[in-house]
Amino acid sequence: MIEPGDARVGEHAPGSGSAIEVFVAFLKLGLLSFGGPIAHIGYFQRELIERRRWMDESHYAQLVALCQFLPGPASSQLGFAMGLIRAGWAGAVAAFLAFTLPSAVLLFGFAQLLPALQHPVGLAAVHGLKLVAVAVVANGLWGMVQKLTPDTTRRLIAAVVAAIVVVSSNALIQLLVVAVGAALGLVFCRQVSLPSGTTFQLRYARRMGGLLLAVFATILAAALVPALTAAPLASAAAAFYRAGALVFGGGHVVLPLLQEAVVAPGWLGADEFLAGYGAAQAIPGPMFSLAAFLGARLSGAQGGAIGASVSLMAIFLPGFLLVAGVLPFWQALARRRWAGSALAGVNAAVVGLLAAALYEPVWNSAVIAPVDFAVVVVAFALLASPRTPVLLVLAWCVATSVLGAALI
Repeated sequence: MIEPGDARVGEHAPGSGSAIEVFVAFLKLGLLSFGGPIAHIGYFQRELIERRRWMDESHYAQLVALCQFLPGPASSQLGFAMGLIRAGWAGAVAAFLAFTLPSAVLLFGFAQLLPALQHPVGLAAVHGLKLVAVAVVANGLWGMVQKLTPDTTRRLIAAVVAAIVVVSSNALIQLLVVAVGAALGLVFCRQVSLPSGTTFQLRYARRMGGLLLAVFATILAAALVPALTAAPLASAAAAFYRAGALVFGGGHVVLPLLQEAVVAPGWLGADEFLAGYGAAQAIPGPMFSLAAFLGARLSGAQGGAIGASVSLMAIFLPGFLLVAGVLPFWQALARRRWAGSALAGVNAAVVGLLAAALYEPVWNSAVIAPVDFAVVVVAFALLASPRTPVLLVLAWCVATSVLGAALI
């Protein structure tokens, strides 16, 4: 019988794999993992834990908890960490590349096609993608309200955060409300705790973990200083690094930070931004691959393939530095009583951030007529069923938008 924490799981013990094995496993997941970060965790469970038996259920649950605790793209961090534990640093890179490349290539291709859609039918299709974004964000918000704000206290925190963000035009307000959420969690969510810690087999020690965390903090500090990122491409890299470093929950929650990063400075129009976000719902893989579309569409010399590559690496890098840096310290961290309370407050603030993003820019930019509202209601109802594929919702929104334009 395998005890919790026992590293011997069948013949597939942690640390015994190769980078090629990791790449093949995650390429399959990158091609087939539809549905967002929560669905990705389920795909990983079936493919890597139940079928390949890379680690036991206890270790996997702890790894999921760690990735939910840290800012960054939770499912991509989970994949990176599993590749790291399975086959060292080469395995971590292989997991990232294999899981991300399919979606990144598809979104880069969409960015190249977007200028050709500037005719009535094409514009209607793009508008349909924006309606997809409304339905998906609303569905994601509903699920997060139920999961992350299960009590009145956390729902009040979320409501206050949403109101503050909606009425404020300050770009730094999103960072402030996350910090406020953590502080409120420490005071009002003391009953919440993290699962007890467990150790992982790593090929590096705490000293390397501390160095990775120092690198994360140093780059973030540089990204927050405008004078150090004055060049166009450096400014784009800094904006995407900040988004990846400061978003909790991943997936849809990155929407407001990315909107602030690329739309507010005028690098990208709101319509293009939402069209890319809608297209990202139709493909497998991580939501953060949207950075490939946004980077490719950036105005000026910082766009194209170089902009897509830099943006993609910049948005994923902070999450990977964090998870690799914290892994050696996780057992001690999870035992801290304050950790669960702070996370509960942060999660409530994240719900408020997403609610504000649903209102502006998602809803205000897409729902401009009664028929748009009807289309979104039907799409939301379709998404309420876990058996409904996102591709069906995409087809519904785009087809009704194109049909409506043709009848006018």
